[in-house]
Amino acid sequence: MLHGIRGYAETFAGIAAALQPGYRVIAYDQRGRGRSDWDPRRRYDTPAYVGDLEAVVAQLGLDRFDLLGHSMGGINAIVYAARHPARVGRLVIEEAGPGAFEHSAGARRIQAELRSTPASFDSWEQATAFMRMLRPTVTEAAREQRLRSMLKPAPDGGFTWRYDHAGIAATRLAPDPAKVIDLQPLVAGLDCPALLVFGDRSDYMQPAIVERMGALNPRLRLARIAGAGHYVHDDNPADFCAAVRSFLQETEDPHAR
Repeated sequence: MLHGIRGYAETFAGIAAALQPGYRVIAYDQRGRGRSDWDPRRRYDTPAYVGDLEAVVAQLGLDRFDLLGHSMGGINAIVYAARHPARVGRLVIEEAGPGAFEHSAGARRIQAELRSTPASFDSWEQATAFMRMLRPTVTEAAREQRLRSMLKPAPDGGFTWRYDHAGIAATRLAPDPAKVIDLQPLVAGLDCPALLVFGDRSDYMQPAIVERMGALNPRLRLARIAGAGHYVHDDNPADFCAAVRSFLQETEDPHAR
């Protein structure tokens, strides 16, 4: 399971629990986040993330597995599945697709958040108020989980980000065109069972993007989650977990024939 641009492994705790006892779930902090190292060269781009996933798969000796990614993690998951079709049994894409990362209102919102996010907070209460402003639709418990995973004590008091905010923001706000990958042919070429999960209130996955993805690959199944925005697994965890669990359990794996 691959998290989003400012996410972390623990964001998938709910879906990991919902899939028990039938699944082994692996979620890791992608580079620059959580407890993973920061990249001093600020290589926070799709080729680097996919290379990291390839290394994790090799290190763990994984032969074949299902793959889920949210937003940035969904982009990484699409690219990996397209490159390694024999390894991915089923693919779950949460809020990611061609054009969304570059042109949607949600992408502009994320860019604005990256520009306006403070480097540190004087108190936990100040950080909580900031997170409540960013994520007004999620529960207080979900916000607290985010802060516990995203913040660490600052050397001079207060709290600062556990993730490399400055490096990630610099890369996201001024991406290297040579490292931006066209997802359209990759989505069209996916040959594993794939599910696109999107929120009915999302500002990221516009209806035209969802429609375009369905046209690119008619095998792509769609799960529209009511009452959810871009952060589907936070906004409506019950329906998100139900959709993912049903897909993983019921979709036929063509490679198993």
